Amino acid sequence: MVNSILLQNGRVIDPSSGVDATADVLILDGKVSAIGAEARAKAGAVVTRRDVSGCVVCPGLIDSHVHLREPGQSAKETIAMGTRAAARGGFSSILCMPNTSPSIDNAGTVALIHEKAAREGLVNVYVTGAITKGIAGEELAQIGSLKKAGVIAITDDGHCVQNNELMRRALEYARMFDLPILDHCQDYALVSDGVMHEGYWSALLGLRGWPAAGEETIVARNILLAELTGAQVHCQHLSSAGSVRMLREAKGRGVSISGEACPHHFTLTDATIAGSAEFWAKDGDVLRQHFVEGQPLPFWPPFDTNFKMNPPLRAHADREAIIAGLADGTLEILGSDHAPHCDFQKAVEFDYAPFGITGLENELALCLMQLYHSGRLTLPQIVEKFTTGPAKLLRLDKGTLRLGADGDVTVFNPETRWIFKREDTCSKSFNNPFYGWPMRGKTMLTIVAGRTVFDAELS
Repeated sequence: MVNSILLQNGRVIDPSSGVDATADVLILDGKVSAIGAEARAKAGAVVTRRDVSGCVVCPGLIDSHVHLREPGQSAKETIAMGTRAAARGGFSSILCMPNTSPSIDNAGTVALIHEKAAREGLVNVYVTGAITKGIAGEELAQIGSLKKAGVIAITDDGHCVQNNELMRRALEYARMFDLPILDHCQDYALVSDGVMHEGYWSALLGLRGWPAAGEETIVARNILLAELTGAQVHCQHLSSAGSVRMLREAKGRGVSISGEACPHHFTLTDATIAGSAEFWAKDGDVLRQHFVEGQPLPFWPPFDTNFKMNPPLRAHADREAIIAGLADGTLEILGSDHAPHCDFQKAVEFDYAPFGITGLENELALCLMQLYHSGRLTLPQIVEKFTTGPAKLLRLDKGTLRLGADGDVTVFNPETRWIFKREDTCSKSFNNPFYGWPMRGKTMLTIVAGRTVFDAELS
């Protein structure tokens, strides 16, 4: 049967329906057909069968923060290679950001991406539209036309609208068209030309500081505007303790605001910029216990530009606050902020290197290491932040294994130990700080509409 598979003996976790039990899952003709005892009875003789004992079977993971770089920046990434990386990482659906060239601020560019993704993509590709024309922060994009063209959210990610009046109007339009606004929280005046977290290590290394207040000021602005307009605002890649604290308080008052965390922000700290020796001495304690026994700790030199991202890696207290925010539900979504760059762009002085790292292929493992194996979150909680969390925010009919739903499924083994190697990368770019790191937790199968798009046994 076309696009049909029976997954046997896995631990089925589906937060959308409260399922957490050892069971079989049957996908017939691209749809979820049965879960449990009925699955084997309905499977018949022609369905592909796969024993996934010891693995978690869950709805296909969704990454709500991905830069695919097309159109215009295909030297960094392409839809074809970016979706391969997503499949390898366990993601059946991804949301691409609009800071392409040209930016996604018109219906024609949206159509181009949809057509290219349908032709070349391995996973479901959803599109965001820009808040402002050219992501310049000066004039609103045609939000109604973008909605009609098929965008599911609007954002100027990579940039931040500085004009508060303009942002208010954007929120009002977004509410009219039932679109969430995703915001990269950065006050340009406060951040200025900062390149790393402002604190002890920036002073010691002589690098210009990017203060946490530069994020927190915009988070506070977004809370006020969300409360004023009633629109849904989602704060992307939060990195500071102050941001988590404000979000927690606002959500407690019922404000329509949400937040996202990236693995690098709850795995690393600003000490990494000083080199591996300093990081392992100061902030590496929470990682050691998860490494393969006898495996040497990863090494990197000071000023490694693969640790430069926006917002930057922050202090130990910020890292702990992000984890606490994930544990108590303040931060509802996990995302990679997959941001590919060419090698030559990163092979410059730290001040001049672009911000951003890739992340699709290793984010699930980092989340399992830092959140599950550390005892901070349960597996259902992690799965929820990759499935029902983003599906709810983006109004997607995904992230579920209910009967009749699309047969998008991720199978991962939370205990598998492996080394993340550069030569295994599916992405077109290699600006990732985690090469050579021992990982714990690995994607085994990624299935999209019943079709296997990644199989660890064949890779």
